[in-house]
Amino acid sequence: MALDKPYTDVPGTIIFDAEQSRKGYWLNQFCMSLMKSENRTRFKANERAYLDEWAMTEEQKQAVLARDLNWCMRTGGNIYFLAKIGATDGLSFQQMAGSMTGMTEEEYRNMMIHGGRSVEGNRVIGENGDAQAQNQPQGAAGKQAREAAKKA
Repeated sequence: MALDKPYTDVPGTIIFDAEQSRKGYWLNQFCMSLMKSENRTRFKANERAYLDEWAMTEEQKQAVLARDLNWCMRTGGNIYFLAKIGATDGLSFQQMAGSMTGMTEEEYRNMMIHGGRSVEGNRVIGENGDAQAQNQPQGAAGKQAREAAKKA
């Protein structure tokens, strides 16, 4: 029996609940394995072979290979575990968070220094705030994507 989840209407947000935890168990276990130097070395030497040692779904493996953290989260990844992938790649958490919004590290840092994303227009799906799907990704990457879409 599915539980009522009123939080699914929050734009730009994936809640790591029990269902997500079950879905992402092996993805998150893989991420935790990267805490050991020898595992990071093995992963970087042959990412696909190392991922194939884990009982992850093919979609989860593709999300990791693409380094698409939003995709990883949709498939059950927890950002605190996923941070191990970024650390393995030499990225700061700030760089990772920026990549999840389509912002450069500088754009993301400046947004956070100035109070973060506005709550206006972002309370529920369907409003016109910057967290809404139609306004993603943000930053320079988002602007380029929207301009390219207009030309197409």
